[in-house]
Amino acid sequence: MDELSTSNRTSQSGRPLAVTSPVNAIQTTMEQFLSAASVEAVYQQPIREGEHTIIPAAEVLSLAGFGLGSGSGSPDPDEPERPVAGESGGGGGGGQVFSRPVAAIVISPSGVRVEPIVDVTKIVLAVFTTLGFMTAMLTRMGKEKPPKFQ
Repeated sequence: MDELSTSNRTSQSGRPLAVTSPVNAIQTTMEQFLSAASVEAVYQQPIREGEHTIIPAAEVLSLAGFGLGSGSGSPDPDEPERPVAGESGGGGGGGQVFSRPVAAIVISPSGVRVEPIVDVTKIVLAVFTTLGFMTAMLTRMGKEKPPKFQ
């Protein structure tokens, strides 16, 4: 069976099952991930307000991972006349798409400027996380260490 063919299996009702190969499934999934990182996902439609035009810009990150495996059987070495037939394959994968606004491009009669979008919540969380780790490390470093027994 080649990579691009489909299976000729049938369901319990006798209807053929359209089972695509793992390579086709990966190709379809990768196309969806790549479409998430398209220009349309990064730069949205311009918003016009009087003489001003605003173009929202975003950061898009796609992560994906896949694995495939296959195997086949061979004749039984103890009984060469009795073939041990078998063929199998499988695969799996997963991924995630992250996006966040990063800037607004403002076009006005006076010129073009890029206004960054700052996520204050993330900054505050990063500060508290850093302070927590620093406090934990200083507390741990300040404790008297027990004597070592020899």
